[in-house]
Amino acid sequence: MNIQQSTAKSETTYATIIAAAMDMAAAEGIGKLSLGELAKRTGISKSGVFSRVGSLEALQAAVLDEYDRRFADEVFMPSMAAPKGLPRLVMQVNLWLKKGSDEAPRGACLYTAGAFEFDDLAGPLRDRLELGVARWRASLRKTVLQAMEAGHLRPDTDPEQLVFEIYSLIIGVMHDVRFLRDATAPRRMGRAFNRLISTYKSFNEAE
Repeated sequence: MNIQQSTAKSETTYATIIAAAMDMAAAEGIGKLSLGELAKRTGISKSGVFSRVGSLEALQAAVLDEYDRRFADEVFMPSMAAPKGLPRLVMQVNLWLKKGSDEAPRGACLYTAGAFEFDDLAGPLRDRLELGVARWRASLRKTVLQAMEAGHLRPDTDPEQLVFEIYSLIIGVMHDVRFLRDATAPRRMGRAFNRLISTYKSFNEAE
């Protein structure tokens, strides 16, 4: 086996490990990941798993990195096709709502689940979870500011307050969809978001 073939095989094995870890984290929580269990699920030796991902901490970080990449592909990047301002904000929220309303394990939000799992604990994993949440909220805040600059939202809009309210709605819909199995939750969240935005629209936009 030449170097190129060996590298390709190693990359394929790594991708298999991360995919299995993603499934495990989505179904059971990122705190439940273990190298031994991944070895069983993938059929790769524990030493083989360790040689490719390193420590459990490194594996958890890699899983969150992959989650971030998928989230960007499904929510952030498609929303960039919408015009700056309120249209982009609405698309971001709608795409996020669609993703968060998926009852299947793959639809689980690792950050939301992780936030409740590690809110009272200190350590690298909690720090990484907090960083991910902060990054998305910063992106949302940037979109809100663009909507204000475009004159779509009132100039006295408090971006941090609006981001908080949007984020709270998303957390609420994920709770009701996944925990209460309420199929009407996405529709209710959509109505709540529309009502919320109507209170922030500039006079011209509200007409």
